[in-house]
Amino acid sequence: MTQQMKRRGLVALAALVPGAALAQGLSAEQRAEVLQILRDSLRQDPSILRDAMASLEVAEQTERATAQARAITLRADALFRDPNDAVRGNPQGRVTIVEFFDTRCGFCKQLHPTMEQLIQRERDVRVVMKDLPILGPNSVMASRALIAAQRQNQYGALYDALMRLREEPTEPVLRREAERLRLDWARLRRDMDDPATQARIERNMELARALDIQGTPALISGTTLLPGAVDLATLQRLTAAQRS
Repeated sequence: MTQQMKRRGLVALAALVPGAALAQGLSAEQRAEVLQILRDSLRQDPSILRDAMASLEVAEQTERATAQARAITLRADALFRDPNDAVRGNPQGRVTIVEFFDTRCGFCKQLHPTMEQLIQRERDVRVVMKDLPILGPNSVMASRALIAAQRQNQYGALYDALMRLREEPTEPVLRREAERLRLDWARLRRDMDDPATQARIERNMELARALDIQGTPALISGTTLLPGAVDLATLQRLTAAQRS
């Protein structure tokens, strides 16, 4: 354990020890005595530090969740009601989930069939798609292709193809998949280079930063942000919470 972690543990421990909060009003000698008692306690029972660190972690997680809920509320229009965003499931659904994803992300690919099950089972679910290409140039190119495909009403079809893809979405691969879906490749390629396409990606990036999203996939339901590939039962609990 690092010295920094030990110091943080002692701070957390001091907050848990009765009377320690009063240490600020003690003399230098009395404060030193309190610290010595804490150190002696840690030597005799190291689990105290483990428990203190666990309490500190819970407090940090609670604080982060509160900040994220506040950020979601402030940006509700951009998250849930941007008319430019692609929507899967029921466009008029009363239950909305926002999904930040990268087409090259393995966990996003793992989540894909689970989200499909949710959409098929719960007909009032609306999934707002937020392209977040954070895994390099090929991710950016794939996101631009998806946004361009939306202009040909084929966002969903190309999204499914790319999420099932098990090779890099290079330009030749994107062209192959687009043409297989009967997209107009020349038009798609022009739309990929449209400044509006990149602007949309940048808006998603800005939203992700504001919400402290640190990876993909990231799901937002109500004011809850859920990172990672979750199972169907978890998704159904989220949708049930929204309905209630």
